[in-house]
Amino acid sequence: MPASPAGSTGAETPAPPRPNAVVAVLALAGIVVSLMQTLVIPIVPELPELLDAPASDAAWAVTATLLAAAVATPVVGRLGDMAGKRRMLLVSLVLLISGSVVCALSDSLVPMVAGRAMQGLSAAVIPLGISIMRDELPAERLAGATALMSASLGVGGALGLPAAALIADNLDWHMLFWTSAALGAVALVLVPLLVPESTVRSGGRFDVLGGLGMATGLVCLLLAISKGADWGWTSGTTLGLFAAAVVVLAVWGWWELRTPRPLVDLRTTARRQVLFTNLASIAIGFSMFAMSLVLPQLLQLPEATGYGLGRSLLTAGLVMAPSGLVMMAFAPVSAKVSRARGPKVTLMIGALIVAAGYGLNIVLMSEVWHLVLASCVISAGIGFTYGAMPALIMGAVPASETAAANSLNTLMRSIGTSVASAVAGVVLAQMTIGLGGFALPSENAFKVVMAVGAGAALLSFVIASFIPRHRPAAAVASASPAAGAEADPASVG
Repeated sequence: MPASPAGSTGAETPAPPRPNAVVAVLALAGIVVSLMQTLVIPIVPELPELLDAPASDAAWAVTATLLAAAVATPVVGRLGDMAGKRRMLLVSLVLLISGSVVCALSDSLVPMVAGRAMQGLSAAVIPLGISIMRDELPAERLAGATALMSASLGVGGALGLPAAALIADNLDWHMLFWTSAALGAVALVLVPLLVPESTVRSGGRFDVLGGLGMATGLVCLLLAISKGADWGWTSGTTLGLFAAAVVVLAVWGWWELRTPRPLVDLRTTARRQVLFTNLASIAIGFSMFAMSLVLPQLLQLPEATGYGLGRSLLTAGLVMAPSGLVMMAFAPVSAKVSRARGPKVTLMIGALIVAAGYGLNIVLMSEVWHLVLASCVISAGIGFTYGAMPALIMGAVPASETAAANSLNTLMRSIGTSVASAVAGVVLAQMTIGLGGFALPSENAFKVVMAVGAGAALLSFVIASFIPRHRPAAAVASASPAAGAEADPASVG
């Protein structure tokens, strides 16, 4: 029998009659949003021609999504805590659908970039879903459900690539976005039907200055990271953006510590458990994205290089698809380990599995099955880590800050993926071989990126070792608002 959320009574908030339906719908919404991020990958090389724009401008169709997601995730998470998590989940899905329709109707650069930015604004769906689960699900279901919801970020990305390649190869490219809009509409219909609105709300006034400051600092930081290779890492623009990010975020931190209702409670964020979990999340985000960058390129490079496998984009997507299924399959395993040993141990185990997967990939990369095996091992580790991180975060923050705290953790992973893209781009651009008049990444370049990915996973392991010893997830859940009591976060950690 599901328990009532903290701060409410059974009469005010009836227990959800179908927890399985709640989990399924929220996981579907998470997968739909993560699919959006891989939609344009098959058409990225063709975007300049499709949009009649220079390649440097067409790249904004990808960059705009990254920047919008970074800004929206913490802001929408905070609004979810204040005004209602399901309400903000529905707003996010409406933005996803609207952005998809704008892209589907566009044939030029400006509407495409605008639509992709609107799609990026929906990125808070996954942390909002995790927070709803904390409020609504029975204690015994919480760990497995949040692990599945967290893993949906990788599941959608892995499954989306072959689906997007299939659509792009056989239909008009606009169908990619019509498909995204249709899937978003399905989630938009199911959420109000099957997901209850939580009464756990903090209320108060939104920190407008904090939102503007965080948005400005993140845009400067991520723009410098994502565009630094194109503009030059030592160019005035890149260095200026990095300097602006440091100054703006420092002032923003000063403001957040002094305002009574901050966008991000930095004192909570500085708690040892939250801080080290977020730092580990950056490293894990780096490791996950390194795989996504390296393996598709290895599969598609011509066989004449001696290490490329000469496969099509569709084949590359199909090779990557099992990794998403593995990630989903290991979500409940992650939850069981967390219940038995605590999420800290789960996170550390996952980091070691990711590092082992990269090590395996360094020595096995000459056959398609080698890459399938390596990607599945890495994804198993990601499934462990992505299941543990929400449990660690929710075990250290009050229910009124769950969405904001989970959103910040999701943002940390996104920063890790952005850094991975920049680092891998530099390595693959500098270590090249000549073939047919073209400069292609060398075999050693791929091995270096894999070694860096393994190193990031090991760094995550070391960081996670500093997280305080944690009670098993079952105990945390029983002390959490989902079990009907407002736990003291300090006692949970």
